[in-house]
Amino acid sequence: MYYLNFKPEADQAWQDLAAKYTEETGVEVKVVTAASGTYSDTLTAEMAKSEAPTIFNLGNLSGLTDWGDYALDLTDTSIYAERANDDYVIFDEVGAPKALGYCYESFGIIVNKALLEQAGHSLDEITDFASLKAVADDIHANAETLGFDAFSAPGLDGSSSWRFSGHLANIPLYYQYKDAGMSVGSLPAEITSDYLDNFRNIWDLYITDTAADPTSLSTSTGDESEAQFGEGKAVFYQNGDWEFANLTGNFGMNPDDLTMIPIYCGVDGEADAGLCSGTENCWAINAKASEEDIQASIDFLTWVVTSEEGTTMLHDNFSGIPFKAAKETSNVFATASKEYAEAGKYTMFWAFNDTPNVDSWRATVVTALTAYSAAPSDELWEDVVSAFVDGWAIEYAAVNG
Repeated sequence: MYYLNFKPEADQAWQDLAAKYTEETGVEVKVVTAASGTYSDTLTAEMAKSEAPTIFNLGNLSGLTDWGDYALDLTDTSIYAERANDDYVIFDEVGAPKALGYCYESFGIIVNKALLEQAGHSLDEITDFASLKAVADDIHANAETLGFDAFSAPGLDGSSSWRFSGHLANIPLYYQYKDAGMSVGSLPAEITSDYLDNFRNIWDLYITDTAADPTSLSTSTGDESEAQFGEGKAVFYQNGDWEFANLTGNFGMNPDDLTMIPIYCGVDGEADAGLCSGTENCWAINAKASEEDIQASIDFLTWVVTSEEGTTMLHDNFSGIPFKAAKETSNVFATASKEYAEAGKYTMFWAFNDTPNVDSWRATVVTALTAYSAAPSDELWEDVVSAFVDGWAIEYAAVNG
């Protein structure tokens, strides 16, 4: 069987687990990991080959539009029977389950609490955008003395830009959805610019209160941004709870020094916000594969979510595992998400999962953000607004006619 992995940060974990499965069962498992930001193109190329992936990733209903014919109806499979609930299942228009979410994730602003305290501040100070900006401005103003800055680089290289054209873009989309009473799967033909001034608030903070050169963000990578945070050169780092294993493992950070706060941007009432939570990580099985490979893929995924080896790997590398045999997470970012929810804070769902023609839309947004960041002006910000709003309508029409 052949698994085309969506998450580069988990590549080694999947390679190791596949080797264990082969050792235990004698069944060969090929794992290929698409480079960050290239999954859609990689999937298209791989599906055209004679030995196509037998397990692949669907992120949302838009992905189902493109690959629905390739996604097996999972109704009577053993892997479907192991799901904890239907919250993270992608169903088609007739209600058939076509993909299973294998992790429920949260993103926000990751914080190094130890550095924050060294800078003379505490988490208790940060409750909204104004207070976040005040703390970040102070850290940035004293960066030379402190030896670290406020934010890690908001890189717009393809390995990093998804954090902003996807995840940060979720903030204005979520609040538009909230106002309209919409939920994920609404798939609107048009969006508004209602909260793009708020998007600008936080983006301006990212590109100002950092040691990164705003004119060079187009070549600034995700690895560079992560290293700046992991090596103690920045207090804040926008990313998700999937980074826990890398930060505590590869960089040796102390879990007790880490937490995650909401992405504040100046929206009224945002002191009651929690983290952005959802999933775009859903396993689909290639319905066009041979019966033997289909069954082998089902058996492998069932083993992943039920065996000691598989559940341990999922526990160590992901969070919010929505299967019956999942281990309790030790991920402090996932814990933070749960604590916000238990405190009555509203969870920001992943409205960006509805993005039409997602790669094309994001590329247009990134181009506009890159130009604006190099020379911020109201005129260039209007290009960002156009990329969001007009670009959405254009891509929706391209997909839906």
